[in-house]
Formats: sequence, structure tokens, C-alpha cells
Amino acid sequence: MEKLKPKLFSVMKTYTKEQFVNDVIAGIIVAIIALPLSIALALASGVTPEKGIYTAIIAGFLISFFGGSRVQISGPTAAFATIVAGIVAENGMEGLLVATILAGIILILMGLLKMGSLIKFIPYTITTGFTAGIAVTIVVGQIKSYLGLTTDPSVNAIETVEKVEEVLRHMDTINWSAVAIGLVSSIILWLCPKLPGFLKKIPGSLVAVVVGIVLVNGFDMNVKTIGQLYTITSDLPKFQVPAISFDMVRTVLPDAFTIAILAAIESLLSCVVADSMVNSKHRSNMELVAQGIGNVGSALFGGIPATGAIARTAANVNNGGRTPIAGMVHAIVLLLILVLLMPFAGLIPMPTIAAILFMVAYNMSEWRHFVHLCKTAPKSDIIVLVLTFVLTVVFDLVVAIGVGIVLAAMLFMKRMSEVTDVEGWKYIDDENDPDSITLREVPKNTVVYEISGPLFFGAADKILNISLKEKYNVLILRMRSVSALDATAMHFMEQFYEKCQKKNITLVLSHVNEQPMRTMKKAGFDKLVGEENFCAHIDDALKRAAEI
Repeated sequence: MEKLKPKLFSVMKTYTKEQFVNDVIAGIIVAIIALPLSIALALASGVTPEKGIYTAIIAGFLISFFGGSRVQISGPTAAFATIVAGIVAENGMEGLLVATILAGIILILMGLLKMGSLIKFIPYTITTGFTAGIAVTIVVGQIKSYLGLTTDPSVNAIETVEKVEEVLRHMDTINWSAVAIGLVSSIILWLCPKLPGFLKKIPGSLVAVVVGIVLVNGFDMNVKTIGQLYTITSDLPKFQVPAISFDMVRTVLPDAFTIAILAAIESLLSCVVADSMVNSKHRSNMELVAQGIGNVGSALFGGIPATGAIARTAANVNNGGRTPIAGMVHAIVLLLILVLLMPFAGLIPMPTIAAILFMVAYNMSEWRHFVHLCKTAPKSDIIVLVLTFVLTVVFDLVVAIGVGIVLAAMLFMKRMSEVTDVEGWKYIDDENDPDSITLREVPKNTVVYEISGPLFFGAADKILNISLKEKYNVLILRMRSVSALDATAMHFMEQFYEKCQKKNITLVLSHVNEQPMRTMKKAGFDKLVGEENFCAHIDDALKRAAEI
């Protein structure tokens, strides 16, 4: 069984000075990468710039300390941007803090209840659909800053459709200086990873920020900066407990569940990617507990929701980080940057922030996977994929995930009901199957039916389709291929037994598997039918029929 123990405590047993040096270097580099991203993601989330850094510091340190992964780096991510912005717009910062604390508690409970493995039951089509949808919403939300549009300050566009309408209404206010800064920043972000040798390791977002500041201030360009729109502070994060009321909890609880589920999915996906990079195995339940602790801690110090960040985790691995120490160093370095350099963040042009978020959205969209699924997946999966995507863009993630999971479950049950079959015995000689009929002799007045596939509520009614003719006095149900049987199927089995009784037909069951047998015993069906009519093999069932 998986240990509920932080990876840090395990790796320290064999920790070396050489690894410490590598972890420190990796932590510093990741902090440099995380700085502009944390600011950009805070702004995309509708909060002030320092909130993103608070999140990376507090949640980043706590999740690395308590986490179930060796190399996971956590902090604010693009996946939460639209959710957070919506919560802040409707319930203010207080509502966001309460929702984040509740989400943290939910994550801790998920970990303690060993629910880490349940995340695999979220279909890939849903995660791909809502991830692509979030990417689109981020892009739409940043068009205004990228183009330098002047919009009506009295209009607070929250929904993606409203933002599109707002952009179209004010397209005549394009600021070409802002567009120029945005294009230069985009080119830098695109070129930096393609540079040769050591140069490719320089974070493109940092280069874009520096070049943007130099251009705007050096040429006195009329471009909005963070400092003109937000109050910049280099204060340390302060402990604060939000005013929690029953009404507030009831209002933000659905958002808290969304944050928790999304944090669980994102962090565990990141862990899986990291495992493949360092040939390790994460502890999923411990990671959920750590994510919960990190989110509670982030909210209590004024931060926003956090989760594992795949790009920053990959950067950590690529630069030599191999233990949670690297993630803790990354948080400490960000704390020093907050105190010493945060005032300079006010000089960053808004089009540069928009360009960074465009690149984040492009990388997270996984559009190639989206297109590949649309070309190759079954029609039912394509429906779930596209519907989840559209609902994420048009409505929100809560609706998209809820509808997506329900639809995926219904389509799965439909497919399973189609493969479940109840049919009369066909005499086919198959030498490769030791349990085949091989022309066995069926006693007089006996009929054999074989059930194939799981018997659950979507397919249970097929039992009642069995024809009960007066000439039979024994009916054998061969159940070797029935792997599962639920309460609805058990109810139909009891109804079927009653029909057999009315026609004076003895019901004999052959090769009932472990789970169906447990269900039958719990319902008292074995006593009802008679234990002598439960046979381990078809040959035993045929002998029992001959006796009857």
C-alpha cells in the first residue's frame, strides 16, 4: 500500500552535498522562470501582481515540503485563471480566500481517504477538452491588453462571450505602440527556446519582460504598464484569516469543489510526467494532502489557488533538481525577489504580460492532441471532447466538468450495455477453449443460456428477455463471463427467479464469479435458489439438470 509520507523524508536518507548544489541551482533557475509567470497569472486571475508571487512562495514551499513527488514545482497556473477571475468578480477577494481554503480541506480529505487513484477515472477527453477551453478563455481575456484597447471602465466583462463583445465594440481604439510591444515580446518568446546551446536555457519570459521595459521607457512609448493599473507592493505576505460565514461557504462551495478537482487532476498529471523524466514513482495520496496544505496556506497568506506546474517541473528536472529541496529553494528565492525587486515589476508593459499568457495558453492547449482525438476517437468520445471544450468557453469549468463527466459516464454505460448479451447455447466445437460446449449432451427438458459481460443497471433488463417455455423444467444460466453484478441486476434476477417458479422451472447457475456471488449471498439469493443449484462448472450444472 502507498505510504502517506512526504518524499522529502525519504530522499534525505541518501542526500549528498553534490545533489544539494544541483537542487539550489535548479531552484534559482525555476524561480527566475516563475517570477514573470506568477505576475502574469495573477493579473489574468483578476488579482494584484504580488498575489501570484505570494502563492508561488507559500504554496510552492509547503507543497514541496509535504509533497509526494521528488521534483514537483507548484504555484499559480493558467488552469485556475478563469475560475479565480470569476470568483473575485462575483464574491471579491474574501470569497476567493474562503473557496481556496475549502478546496484545500477537500484535497486533504481526498488524500487521507486514499482517493489519489480515482483521478484516473476522469476521461482523457474531458481533461483535453477543458484544458483547450481554458486556453481559449485566457487568450480572449488578454486580447484587450495585447492590442492596448481603451474600454468602458464601468463595464466589467466576466464571461468569455462578454469579453469578445467588449473587444469587438472597441476595436477602433487599437494602440499600435502596444501592438508593437506585444509582437516583439511574442517573437522573443518564440525564438528563445530555439537558440543554440546554453542560450536556450534563458527564460524567454524574462527576456521579453526586460526588452519590453527597455523599449517602453527608452522610447517613452504610450503603453500601459502594471504600475499604471495596479498598486505594487513589496510587503511580505501577512497571515490573515478571512471572515467565514455560512452564506459565503454555501455560495463558494461549488467553486471550491471545482478548484479541488482541477488541482488534483493537474498536480497528479504533472507528477506522472515528472516520474517519467526522473524514473521515479510519486505518492498520489500524499501529493493530494500536500496540495491541500499548500492551498490552505496560500489563502491564509493572501494568495490564490495553486497546483503542480508541468512546465516549471520540467525546467526543474532539466536543470538538475532531483529532490523537494529544489522546490523549497525556488520559493525562498522568490521571497528575496519580492523584497528586493518587486517595485520594478510596475515597469512591465501590459502587452508583454499578454504575450506571455498567449504563449502559456498555446502550450497548455495541446491543440495537436485535440485535433488527433477529433480524427481518431470514437464518435461518443468526440462528442464529450467538443462539448466539454464549448461549455468551458461559453459557460465555465464547473458546468463543463459536470456535464462532461455525466455524459461520458452515460455513453460508457451505453457501450457496456451493448456488449452485455444473453443468448441460448450454440453448439460450436472449439478445441482451444477448455470450457467450450464441444457437443456436450444437454438433458431432456433443459435449456442453457449464457450471459456475456457485466450485469449492471444499463443491461440488467436483458435477463427478462429469456424465453420461458412450458416444455422446459430446468434452465441453466451460465455466468462465467459475468464479471460484475449490481443491485439493479440483482433485482431483475429475483424477478426472473419468480417467473421461473410460476412456470415450475428450476433455475441452476453455473460458474458464478466472486463479485456476483458476494452480491447474491448478501441479497439471500443463494438461499432462495438453493445452494445445490449453484454449480462450479457447466458439466456440474448439466449433471444437476439430469438429476432434476
